[in-house]
Amino acid sequence: MILNIKTTVIPVIPLVTAGAGMFGCSSPEAERPQQPNIIIIMTDDQGWGDLSLHGNTNLHTPNIDRLAQEGAQFNNFYVSPVCSPTRAELLTGRYHPRSGVFHTSEGGERMNLDETTIAEIFKESGYATGAFGKWHNGMQYPYHPNARGFDEFYGFCSGHLGDYFYPTLEHNGKIVQGVGYVTDDITTRAIDFIEKNKSNPFFLYIPQITPHTPAQVPDKWWDRFRDREIEMRTDERYTEDIQFTRAALAMCENIDWNVGRIMDKLSQANLEDNTIILYLSDNGPNSWRWNGGMKGRKGSTDEGGVKSPLIIRWPGHIEAGIEIPEIAAVIDFLPTLTDMAGIDDYKTTYPLDGVSLKPLLLEKDHEWEERLIFSHWNGRVSVRSQGYRLGHERMLFNMVEDPGQLKDISANEPEIRDYLLSKVEKWKNEVLQGLGMENRPFTVGHPDAVYTQLPARDGQAHGNIVRSNRFPNSSFFTNWTSPDDKITWDIEVLADGWFDVEIYYTCPPQDTGSVFELTFGSSTVRGQITEGHDPPLRGMENDRIERQESYVKDFRPLNAGKIYLEQGKGKLTLQAAEIPGSQVMDFRLMMLKRIAE
Repeated sequence: MILNIKTTVIPVIPLVTAGAGMFGCSSPEAERPQQPNIIIIMTDDQGWGDLSLHGNTNLHTPNIDRLAQEGAQFNNFYVSPVCSPTRAELLTGRYHPRSGVFHTSEGGERMNLDETTIAEIFKESGYATGAFGKWHNGMQYPYHPNARGFDEFYGFCSGHLGDYFYPTLEHNGKIVQGVGYVTDDITTRAIDFIEKNKSNPFFLYIPQITPHTPAQVPDKWWDRFRDREIEMRTDERYTEDIQFTRAALAMCENIDWNVGRIMDKLSQANLEDNTIILYLSDNGPNSWRWNGGMKGRKGSTDEGGVKSPLIIRWPGHIEAGIEIPEIAAVIDFLPTLTDMAGIDDYKTTYPLDGVSLKPLLLEKDHEWEERLIFSHWNGRVSVRSQGYRLGHERMLFNMVEDPGQLKDISANEPEIRDYLLSKVEKWKNEVLQGLGMENRPFTVGHPDAVYTQLPARDGQAHGNIVRSNRFPNSSFFTNWTSPDDKITWDIEVLADGWFDVEIYYTCPPQDTGSVFELTFGSSTVRGQITEGHDPPLRGMENDRIERQESYVKDFRPLNAGKIYLEQGKGKLTLQAAEIPGSQVMDFRLMMLKRIAE
């Protein structure tokens, strides 16, 4: 069945002339040139419409626009409706349910350990690998980025932060203090990585954190939008929060400035011509704002929830300014980039769902097979062909004539609807079976890891203890008032050993003195809160609109002593033995550090 509404395929100038090799080396005696560097910049909650490139006059993104002018842009490129699934698909080349990702918190964001990642492939091929920003595919080693192919990691592993100014981050597992505004800081670290590895091929992944909430952005950017008239608005189907739109667009202009910093670094280091740079977002916009009239936003499997910009620049190789109409998806990154880098001898544990986009980018005359791209979240599945989308409500839309999904044509095209329905059911049966049903405890004490973080996000509260917010990712535990209260983690200790225990806490001076115990199996360590530390909640002073997420505090580390953990599964329990005051503490994080004994 032909599901493609006729489009004009724009010719692409080929990478090499007849008789030349992949990297343009016509002489068989010539040495193979250095493989191209790879830079992937992915933003968080930026919509397709949040670029002046796509016609949005509410903001100006000249650096991202220039990437498109000097490279290729895909007009129909798709990601997942939310962040963790998209990140897993980028890393594995497979639909996210296949890798065990079913949630954005509390362990459901983790990729199965038997998956092969794009970073592992490039690392094994001699590339230096670095990730800077938001990981969101597992915190504890071996789910940690340093165990998934990245030599260097700077950023955070959870879903979001509570403050973007001087936040608590980590560098290769060790907790560190961020410097300044987080997007700028991440970019600075990425630029340092480029400088350090400019003489050798590198694979650089920059999953930026904004414009995800909280809506925080430096004055320099906010002042441009504080009183700006928002002329382009979402359509009448949705209600727009104009103040939120201003904040989101201000963050997008800050992102664009940082993209310019990376482009300047490549130019200064004379790396532009040998660097493939990609730009995309992880899902649709995180509010109702102008998005080209598409239906849906973040969290939706409709077009507006899953359509992302994709720009790919490789000067001298990809023709400048081309637009590619064929549908493509983030699952295509692994096969595409390995293909373009000439890495053809890699193996993955499982077959890929993605395909190489190299023919669309580098070949003038190419054959392209019709395909389907599936979108899933929370049991909802839609499917996109070149010309149609079947939504999760089983309504069919002609995406060329009706990109806003306003008119259901199921009754007029029953054959196409039934065909796509059959493909959706087959995909569900193949991909979604058993999703989220596995018992995967949090891993502790991997022999190759010094640090294991166990945040409040991954713990379970018992008794009076509650979270500071219904969104777990940046929450802490509070209202710990009874000896019967406790916090537990379902863990698996991967190797026996001794560990230093550090608790990140706050406690009013009048409530100091509580004694707490950490227990796993027959091992116990006791600690006591002897020093008060009661900082105020913060974050609101930097918010441009009222947030939904938890506010934060400056939690202080307390060394609780050493504990011996035996290999195996069980409950790690934190419980109070003595409470002389009205409460024990507010708890944010436990750090376990493997030590020689």
